[in-house]
Amino acid sequence: MQIKFIGAAQTVTGSMHYIKTKQAKFLLDCGLFQGKRKEAFEINRAFDYFNPAEIDFVILSHAHIDHAGNLPSLVKKGFNGKIYSTFATRDLSVVMLQDSAHIQEKDVEFVNKRRKRQGKNLFEPLYLQEDALKTLKQFIGINYHQAYQVADGITLTFYDAGHILGSALVHLAIKEDEKIYNLAFSGDLGRPNLPILKDPEQIPNVDYFICESTYGGRMHENPLNSEDTLASVVRKAVSNKSKIIVPAFSVGRTQEIVYALHRIFENNKATRIPVYVDSPLAVNATDVFRLHPECFDTETNEFLKKNEDPFGFSRLTYITSSDESKKLNSVKGPCIIISSSGMCEAGRILHHLANNIENPNSIILMVGYSAENTLGRKLIDGEKKVSIFGEEYNVAAEVIVMQSYSAHADENELISYTSKLDKIQMREIFLVHGEIDQQEIYKKHLEASGFKKILIPNRGYEVTL
Repeated sequence: MQIKFIGAAQTVTGSMHYIKTKQAKFLLDCGLFQGKRKEAFEINRAFDYFNPAEIDFVILSHAHIDHAGNLPSLVKKGFNGKIYSTFATRDLSVVMLQDSAHIQEKDVEFVNKRRKRQGKNLFEPLYLQEDALKTLKQFIGINYHQAYQVADGITLTFYDAGHILGSALVHLAIKEDEKIYNLAFSGDLGRPNLPILKDPEQIPNVDYFICESTYGGRMHENPLNSEDTLASVVRKAVSNKSKIIVPAFSVGRTQEIVYALHRIFENNKATRIPVYVDSPLAVNATDVFRLHPECFDTETNEFLKKNEDPFGFSRLTYITSSDESKKLNSVKGPCIIISSSGMCEAGRILHHLANNIENPNSIILMVGYSAENTLGRKLIDGEKKVSIFGEEYNVAAEVIVMQSYSAHADENELISYTSKLDKIQMREIFLVHGEIDQQEIYKKHLEASGFKKILIPNRGYEVTL
């Protein structure tokens, strides 16, 4: 059996791992690479390490675009197999992949208007909505804990990863030449005590573990304090009559922030101000959340028992049309605008940033991870000049970074989770979905705790088990 690490290898984007056994060729995830525009465009369009038409099936850990977003390209290039996921991931992918295609079409249309005036070559979207719709027909939903045979001698079981709605740790029992390989893939590992979702489940002991390492060398703030921190930002905006611009992933982070604001206003921790969720995807994704209470933790289900909607309250407005979105430019503070994408690489958030980033009275609240070279990372790193739609802007707005809402396990949480696995049975751990400095720290921790062999593969690295 061979594993080839293609995406999220020494980087935190474009998750994709190719596995070849005697029975099948398949992928763990097929995510969009995000970063430098030209590099991302080339990586996402080309499948250099395998022929998509030869892939038998895909196992999808969760619906985030950096894990699922390049599935339509795979289908466009000839893949016609099944895509296995949890039911919630399947339902989220229905809205996310169509939205991804729509955003690409609109962003390319916007940029091409300027390029045409400048006499430059025009861009083409990576894929169209029709490609996304075709992809969605290939999904197969599987319950957590249900052992499912995806090919002769290959059994798949999902466990709750506690990262976003429907996110899964992947457990595979692969029989080859009378030998059984127990392989696990973390996808993105969540954190204990996050709002809305259940805590991550422990997988059974395995021989090989492909483990994320996003925050392998960093600690987060306690998620139990996040609500108070958010309330203090709202109070500041009320005092200064500021607009708070929140770049947030439409799936997971948006719902967490809305839920937290609901609690803040209900408990009088801050004056109730208008909140706008300006993302058609977030609106549709929130509807999917409402369909899957089986993924919620006890506290959120108590909300539901009281007939309260955790994702709705007075002065909250969900916006879908572009005309309504444009009207937000003239709305006065204090108010909160939550919009995607979380890494500020596409979508309506770019327009809100362009309209507010040079206003010293505005607040840009960063509540999630941003990969290297993205606009979100530049804001987090404190850069004073940034490019939006090819135009340069001075960053005069106050940028506030909150890591307590991160849905990725931090250094201690990763170590705690992995340390529960049998060190004797574990033959090798592969660290993915992390930048090399974080991975090196995490590797040292794993070695210190008794794991014998830890590998940090680069893009294209292949290993035979």
